[in-house]
Amino acid sequence: MAEITEALLKKNGVYYYDNCPGCKIDQLKHSNPGVPFKHLWFLWIIVLCAALPISSLFPFVYFMIRDFHIAKREEDIGYYAGYVGSSFMFGRALTSVIWGIVADRYGRKPVIMIGTITVVIFNTLFGLSTNFWMAVSTRFLLGSLCGILGPMRAYASEVCRKEYQALGMSIISTSWGIGLVIGPAIGGFLAQPAEKYPNIFSKESLFGRFPYFLPCLLISLFALVAFIVSCWLPETLHIHNGNKTEEDDSCGELEVTAYESDILEKMKNSGGRVPTSQQSLLKNWPLMSSIIVYCVFQLHDMAYTEIFSLWAVSPRKNGGLSYTTTDVGEVLAISGFGLLLFQLFLYPLVERFLGPIMVSRIGAVLTIPLLSSYPYVALLSGFCLSLVLNCASVLKNVFSVSITTGLFLLQNRAVSQEKRGAANGISMSAMSLFKAIGPAAGGSLFSWAQRRQNAYLFPGDQMVFFILNLIELIGLLMTFKPFLVLPDDSLS
Repeated sequence: MAEITEALLKKNGVYYYDNCPGCKIDQLKHSNPGVPFKHLWFLWIIVLCAALPISSLFPFVYFMIRDFHIAKREEDIGYYAGYVGSSFMFGRALTSVIWGIVADRYGRKPVIMIGTITVVIFNTLFGLSTNFWMAVSTRFLLGSLCGILGPMRAYASEVCRKEYQALGMSIISTSWGIGLVIGPAIGGFLAQPAEKYPNIFSKESLFGRFPYFLPCLLISLFALVAFIVSCWLPETLHIHNGNKTEEDDSCGELEVTAYESDILEKMKNSGGRVPTSQQSLLKNWPLMSSIIVYCVFQLHDMAYTEIFSLWAVSPRKNGGLSYTTTDVGEVLAISGFGLLLFQLFLYPLVERFLGPIMVSRIGAVLTIPLLSSYPYVALLSGFCLSLVLNCASVLKNVFSVSITTGLFLLQNRAVSQEKRGAANGISMSAMSLFKAIGPAAGGSLFSWAQRRQNAYLFPGDQMVFFILNLIELIGLLMTFKPFLVLPDDSLS
């Protein structure tokens, strides 16, 4: 092995396979050292398509469950709403590893195309749900068959040169975060259109008979655009069929791509030790530790997303804000706009100065006092309530996206390209399992808290936000050594 390694390292040229899409991307990166704006724009659209349906139901799921007449008491609505919210993530937890393996074997592009068309079909059917079980099953199938995010995270790290990988991951997390905010805004503004906009939609129309179909239809149409965009998405996976070029023949039977050269270089520099990125995924502690920390923060974020909407629309007598779906949509739309400005103009500067892990820690620390203030926000009213709630919502979403961006980078730099799809699949499955717990636990916790308004210790919604803060604190502590370990090597 030593002689082979030395022979490869002594070659001045880098060899590419003629028909390999991954080699073509490598050639493009070597010949064009700038930012791949076109590819990042494709990435933005497709990730946004995957993120929009995840939380778009939260502003109206309270009213949807009420209309299904499955909850015997008003306080039990949150319990059933949690199961509808969890079904998507439970389905994704079961299949994300499979989609990651498929992406590693057959390419990122086929998985992405299947995922986008899945959103078109099953998100539309969810909007047409007529009972609780139809809503649960369509959300479950949507989560099971939409394996977009894992391959897109691998794609972002593969299509960019190393110096732009942070930008690629920032695009992923920004698009994802905005989708998780704008999705509920769309749901809030467009649900029950016959009641909100009677001059445009009659009660006898399709949107009057299916009051939650319009926001789902709009997201599905955007997903159709994303499917068309994915047809132009270049493949980044290295697929070598044994066809040698003239340059390869000059090296005898030895063929090497730019990617393989990087591996050999790192082995030489480490004294022959196998790099972290080449180790078994489950034994790769930098990868697994970053995935576990990521899952804890995602559990918190998903539970918060569910609880925030339920809390906002619940009656004042139960500690809520008595907001309509439109009011919730307005808050989330403002949050999405503020998040976009932060990620585009401030996050790159902050990350460059402090580093991704320190930014994540600061975001977690500031989240705790922010959430502690939420029960007291409910005591306000009028313009003061609107102003404080919008500011708090913007800050909460900024902190959440700042936390996850750094963890995205750690996960993809801890593995080599041939394992990146599977690694992201493991990350997605674990994260989806935690996110499946989030809405179910959050909905049940919210229903329980609504029944203890006069409790002595943490009455009503104070208990909800206290438990959210405990989860955030656990995630914060896990970002320190010895638990979280940074990768000792990374591949572009």
